[in-house]
Amino acid sequence: MSDWFLQRGYGVRFEWGPAGARRLAPDVACLVVVDVLSFTTSVSVAVEAGTRVFPYAWRGETATAFARDRGAELAVGRRAATAAASWSLSPAALRRAPFTPRLVLPSPNGSAISAAAGGSTVVAGCLRNATAVGRWLARSGYGSPERPLAVIAAGERWPDGSLRPALEDGLGAGAIIAELESHGVGPLAPEAAAARSSFAQTLDVAATVAACSSGIELAEGGFAEDVAVAVELNASATVPVLTDGAFISSPDTTQQ
Repeated sequence: MSDWFLQRGYGVRFEWGPAGARRLAPDVACLVVVDVLSFTTSVSVAVEAGTRVFPYAWRGETATAFARDRGAELAVGRRAATAAASWSLSPAALRRAPFTPRLVLPSPNGSAISAAAGGSTVVAGCLRNATAVGRWLARSGYGSPERPLAVIAAGERWPDGSLRPALEDGLGAGAIIAELESHGVGPLAPEAAAARSSFAQTLDVAATVAACSSGIELAEGGFAEDVAVAVELNASATVPVLTDGAFISSPDTTQQ
């Protein structure tokens, strides 16, 4: 593919999914992963509680071995959670689960994007911490043409495995980009500016996410509480940064 798709010349770039992350990662200093329902929301909840969160792209035997090697608990799918295995991709369930210092959180979208970063800094962003993430990125010097960043909306997958752009991830990305712009970071690529505008023009973000396809799917599946946690706009000051393979709170988050 042509280098045109790298959005060069812009300090703040925007793309979708693992393929977009793999494409932009070698050309930027930082990747911001946004998977509102629910990987990065779950990361924000767990890291806020003091847990180190190891992203992993797949479940199954390899995930079990990965968790065992790191002395970590392994999160299961929402519907697989039990009293004995209470850690899951559900942010609401993570709030209720016993504290664990180390957790492996498998996800084919958000975790896969985190793994695509190579040598770039990786930050987990969502609606809960959009302002905190934008401020941290600006203060850390990311987002100029010399030190560009890419905000990656994870999206979902259609049954054939292809990307389904997800409204909630676009809004989460737009919220972070809007905060970056308010700190004079940029310039924004047209793709990033469009995501920012989508967020800015959405009058009720919580209601919009609850009424979109992904929100309805979770609510009708019995996980409306996960949607409620995901739309706690700017409720968290925690900025999860991938460090030695795990998301931990940025040590200077409290200084924001």
